Amino acid sequence: MPCPSQSSDELVFFVNGRKVTEKNVDPEVTLLAFLRKNLRLTGTKYACGTGGCGACTVMVSQHDPVSKKTRHVSVMACLVPLCSLHGAAVTTVEGVGSVSTRLHPVQERIAKSHGTQCGFCTPGMVMSMYTLLRNHPQPSEEQLMEALGGNLCRCTGYWPILESGRTFCLEPNGCQQKGPGKCCLDQKEDDSLGGKNDICTELFVKEEFRPLDPTQELIFPPELLRMAENPEKQTLTFYGERITWITPGTLQDLLALKAKYPEAPLVSGNTSLGPAMKSQGHFHPILLSPAGIPDLRMVTKNSDGLTIGACCSLAQVKDILAESISELPEEKTQTYQALLKHLQSLAGQQIRNMASLGGHIISRYCYSDLNPILSVGNATLNLLSEEGTRQIPLNRHFLAGLASADLKPEEILGSVYIPHSQKWEFVSAFRQAQCCQNALPDVNVGMRVRFREGTDTIEDLSVAYGGVGPTTISAHESCQQLLGRHWNALMLDEACRRLLDEVSLPGSAPGGKVEFKRTLMVSFLFKFYLEVLQELKKRKIKLSSESTDSQRRPGIEARFLSALEDFQVTLPQGVQTYQRVNPRQPLQDPVGRPIMHLSGLKHATGEAVFCDDIPRVDKELFMALVTSTRAHAKIISIDSSEVLALPGVVDVITAEDIPGTNGDEEDKLLAVDEVLCVGQIICAVVADTDVQAKRATEKMKITYEDLNPVIFTIEDAIKHNSFLCPEKKLEQGNVEEAFENVDQIVEGEVHVGGQEHFYMETQRVLVIPKTEDKELDMYVSTQDPAHVQKTVSSTLNIPSNKITCHVKRVGGGFGGKVGKPAVFGAIAAVGAVKTGRPVRLVLDREDDMLVTGGRHPLFGKYKVGFMNSGRIKALDIECYVNGGCTLDDSELVTEFLILKLENAYKIRNLRFRGRACMTNLPSNTAFRGFGFPQGALITESCITAVAARCGLPPEKIREKNMYKTVDKTIYKQAFSPEPLIRCWNQCLDQSSFHIRRSEVEEFNRKSYWKKRGIAIVPMKFSVGFAATSYHQAAALVHIYTDGSVLVAHGGNELGQGIHTKMLQVASRELKIPMSHMHICETSTAVVPNTIATAASIGSDVNGRAVQNACQILLKRLEPVIKKNPEGTWKDWIETAFEQRISLSATGYFRGYKAFMDWEKQEGDPFPYYVYGAACSEVEIDCLTGAHKKIRTDIVMDACCSLNPAIDVGQIEGAFIQGMGLYTTEELHYSPEGVLYSRSPEEYKIPTVTEVPEQFNVALLPSFQTPLTIYSSKGLGESGMFLGSSVFFAIADAVAAARRERDLAEDFTVHSPATPERVRMACADRFTDMAWRQAGVRLALGALCTADGPRRPGPGSQDGDTPRPKQSPPAAPASQARRPAGPRTPGMERTGPTRARRGAACRCHPRRERRGRRVRRGRSGERGAGPGEGGGVGAPGGGGGRRVAARFGGGLRGLDSPVSRGAAALAGGAGGRAGPRGAGVAARPPPTPVCAPAGLGNKAAAASVG
Repeated sequence: MPCPSQSSDELVFFVNGRKVTEKNVDPEVTLLAFLRKNLRLTGTKYACGTGGCGACTVMVSQHDPVSKKTRHVSVMACLVPLCSLHGAAVTTVEGVGSVSTRLHPVQERIAKSHGTQCGFCTPGMVMSMYTLLRNHPQPSEEQLMEALGGNLCRCTGYWPILESGRTFCLEPNGCQQKGPGKCCLDQKEDDSLGGKNDICTELFVKEEFRPLDPTQELIFPPELLRMAENPEKQTLTFYGERITWITPGTLQDLLALKAKYPEAPLVSGNTSLGPAMKSQGHFHPILLSPAGIPDLRMVTKNSDGLTIGACCSLAQVKDILAESISELPEEKTQTYQALLKHLQSLAGQQIRNMASLGGHIISRYCYSDLNPILSVGNATLNLLSEEGTRQIPLNRHFLAGLASADLKPEEILGSVYIPHSQKWEFVSAFRQAQCCQNALPDVNVGMRVRFREGTDTIEDLSVAYGGVGPTTISAHESCQQLLGRHWNALMLDEACRRLLDEVSLPGSAPGGKVEFKRTLMVSFLFKFYLEVLQELKKRKIKLSSESTDSQRRPGIEARFLSALEDFQVTLPQGVQTYQRVNPRQPLQDPVGRPIMHLSGLKHATGEAVFCDDIPRVDKELFMALVTSTRAHAKIISIDSSEVLALPGVVDVITAEDIPGTNGDEEDKLLAVDEVLCVGQIICAVVADTDVQAKRATEKMKITYEDLNPVIFTIEDAIKHNSFLCPEKKLEQGNVEEAFENVDQIVEGEVHVGGQEHFYMETQRVLVIPKTEDKELDMYVSTQDPAHVQKTVSSTLNIPSNKITCHVKRVGGGFGGKVGKPAVFGAIAAVGAVKTGRPVRLVLDREDDMLVTGGRHPLFGKYKVGFMNSGRIKALDIECYVNGGCTLDDSELVTEFLILKLENAYKIRNLRFRGRACMTNLPSNTAFRGFGFPQGALITESCITAVAARCGLPPEKIREKNMYKTVDKTIYKQAFSPEPLIRCWNQCLDQSSFHIRRSEVEEFNRKSYWKKRGIAIVPMKFSVGFAATSYHQAAALVHIYTDGSVLVAHGGNELGQGIHTKMLQVASRELKIPMSHMHICETSTAVVPNTIATAASIGSDVNGRAVQNACQILLKRLEPVIKKNPEGTWKDWIETAFEQRISLSATGYFRGYKAFMDWEKQEGDPFPYYVYGAACSEVEIDCLTGAHKKIRTDIVMDACCSLNPAIDVGQIEGAFIQGMGLYTTEELHYSPEGVLYSRSPEEYKIPTVTEVPEQFNVALLPSFQTPLTIYSSKGLGESGMFLGSSVFFAIADAVAAARRERDLAEDFTVHSPATPERVRMACADRFTDMAWRQAGVRLALGALCTADGPRRPGPGSQDGDTPRPKQSPPAAPASQARRPAGPRTPGMERTGPTRARRGAACRCHPRRERRGRRVRRGRSGERGAGPGEGGGVGAPGGGGGRRVAARFGGGLRGLDSPVSRGAAALAGGAGGRAGPRGAGVAARPPPTPVCAPAGLGNKAAAASVG
């Protein structure tokens, strides 16, 4: 047990070349916390705290006294216990280089390549690349992709980051046709543009970069070398307040300690135990660290196999296996190749550098990637204890946690023996996850077969699955039954049936996705069957029954061999084109040039200061929020007595402490009497430290009385007539009459899931009360400081002139920091005023995702009437969005959605209706695109439905119905579609669309299991707010007597480069270089009454204000300049000062006129439109649902870009974010409305591996428009919808698969297009098998709650593998019903809670918006009709049974509105909606039921069922 009275040993390590000595180290302190709080090295960012995002990446260097080598590895500082660093050297981004001293080439290149936007992720990116270069000064492109695989970026779309890294690569690959450094598109661009030389394809000049000189890097400290070679003390002990950390120096010491503390876990990498202790409340008083013991890192090779030490990291294991594979004959390396394949996609590089092999094995997580392979590969575990050594097989008994096959409490895992494979033995491994890299698998499997020599007769067979049970499941009985069978299709059919019977996956299975997982089980077996069949054919083995069985052997034909090809990760290629500036433009005029982001270099060096980087203020307190754990309940009592008695707790802030207004009647800042969603803020705790505040929230006692109804889904809201505002409607023409005069009518549904903002910098605020006049200084991460100021003013009942909000920069916003920061700011301000001390509030990632809402999920129904030619005559769309429990921005989102629904199409007869539903979820809010990405998906889905019915390509239907000439929109606003047509035509030409369409069709004819799809979508995006007052802006420009200029304006730097653009404007107007200018921050004390930086309008309106101020100043200087035309700028300014000419001016822009009359259904709501088009091509794997993005071409109408580098970056980043919305970003919930996907491990935004292999972006050659600043356009949001081109390309590929299988059409669309939806839509005999086998087993109707993660039992140890997640809820048994199809994930946000995670949940109410909330009433129920099936046409049969192949459908997400039936993009029909209870079932990603375990003793027994 911890004994604080005892003295700890001294911890010695180095940071950036400087020695650090700590005498009283708390074992619970991480390296990240120490760097930021103790050393004030804030370049290392806190973004998730669970090792999932890479923002905290640093390099750790350690010397190995055995090999005499120094090893440099990238690690996640948020997971590294400070105690584990004795004798290590840590390098942070500050130690790599600095703006004030010397920039490192990595820092210079990422900044000058425009690889930074908000800059919050940049230090982590820099450190990942820096570590790569320390190990490989000239890396390969594969190594670059691998190094960045664990780093997330929400802004850039990764392309410029990869471009910066590519400059270091040894042989950068260019186009295969033109060779390295060139591209076949280069000349083609010129040709397509008439051979003009005013088109540029370079955004930066590589020749300007300083070379990399490895000799200039920091050396490993000599003192640490001596310590490693001659350690002064063998065992180190560190005593904390609650935990004691012991680092034994020898193996004997470790075994003695393990005997003394049998329940103490071993911590090697802390990638499992660390997050479990942080998020799930796991606690261990004694921790043992074996990482420094050489015996546990030994690698031994012999003639029979390979023995790897248990403490070897997964990265080391990867290298060891690669070396063995290169040395041994292929027949001996089957198991090693399978392991290596999975190691390449397991977690990110940083986690692989930390996690240990032993920890991964002993943890026995259900999602383990290695255990299934090791199990079938007959691996042996070598166990050590004081009593001696023994061996146990890594078999099904060990994986099941049987006591007779497990470690004893005093034992540890010393090493793992992996035997060579044999001559007639074949081993393979497969996995399928939400995305191809750095994601936990839904299902994985290891398979091994051994044949009788020279035959196809099975002598031994092993199959082990992960993801289908509480731990790895072995199909032992099935394999035994198949011994002696020949390797043919009859065996395959029997094997599939037996596996599905033995590996039972009931409807209550952890993680849900039952039909998908069962389908993957047999699909993987089929892949293995084909692989082995091909190998046997290569060895010219005579196959049994070959003549009589050929019809049942699909693998024989070449078109079926595509099943064997895995998608490879490659470094993307591409070209960005834009128009050069006029040659006559002065060189010092920066407008139109690709200028680097003003803060780019500071981002790259970690010197850019964000809100939480501000040093701690004297007497500062930390705040943590206490939130509701009920969706709809009356608050009976709040008991804070226990909390107030805790050490360090200063106060509890409740609604009674608010001196002014507590929000409004419908949207309280702090709940009073009633809570409306899980996660609504009830009160807050302020304490001396953040740790004390967070722990205190767990002790708050709140008594509830549940209320009814509880509404989660859009369907339930419709049933209960629960809406937030009146219906919004637009109509033109005579819709009903038009429907009577068309050739065909199609009706369909569209379901679009919600989306998390996932800005890298979570919500945070620092409030500093001043000593007089009740003044407050507030530092907030917000898009709207004026709104924060106004909210705090009303909350505290003090005037706004005493509240100053400062915004230096924001680490990403995307709409999520428009209204929400005001809530946090107001609550923190109440705490600051009540205590009289500064208060800092920083949300953890989990809390932020729990409480802040996101994009509105949407359910839309459409009815479209058209002629056989494809001309659409009538369109009727009805939309519902899930607004959550309060109005927030839901009415505005609904209005904008309706206004933008027509997209690029001229349809004479239209009716658009929309409503925002009120549910018991946290309020959804503004998000990039503001309704357009959801609404336009309905419109484009109508187009594809019409195309399918007419038998025409979708692009033909789009062209036929697109605006062609000057016209008016449905709301009577006139516009010219000329730029739209130009974008469309150039995109068709640039992408070689028609040629590639033919190539796609040819590919699909030749390939059965892989299908390609291609799609091109147009876009007409309206920019701005629909109100003139929201377009006003102000600026203040000072000129100092030394000639320097200070610019201030009302826009906020979110990463979109607004400050850079403003200085470009000022530079042009004042005719002086940008180097003479500076922007400090955005402050309400400098520029008052600002408008939110949103709606893509920030640069437009603030640019006009800055222009106005500069023109005023220049006009004042005109007499001085005329009098001394040869003078310098400084001369003129000094003269002006002497002549008493004011050198300060306020600029003002009154705004664009914009209005909308909803009664008349007409107006001019938007200043202008941005047009664009995108073409994407994908390839899907019909057996797994995976896809790869082959190519994307984007053409965007930027008019006259202020800064092409920034604008191209905005387009790329928005596209990738939109691509995430439509493909991978899925929200998971419990039946009680608990959000499970609240970390980067569970919520998958696109990673670097998701970028299209060919990614081309072109800015349409410009034309002049007098409306905007220098004829530029705002491009911040428009690219979001273009990500749907990937969605429709996937749909195109799925449609090709379904046509080949002769499956029925369906017009129910579900987004995102996850692997589950894609796989189940490509129905075949394997999906049929899964349904047939499941139908007998799965009970209907019941909902099971989640099993929480088990606390570690005696002796459980740190798993040292990607951390365990919250145990998933059981899938609703009703998912088993065949008509219902796979569950629909991710349709809505739910209220958050810290359920089973050991802390209170977090949430906050929403600010008031226009409109009113309509009280709930009850109305009749609505349900979908019964579904219809579709045929199955897979080779080898599966019978004539009809299945509903789905591209969505069902029950898992909290919004499968109205119809929860099966849904297909081009397949399955909808089934009848189940009971409401069944409809809200949900699951998080697959997670273990068993407790985490590590290198040592017996783990907690895993329970099944």
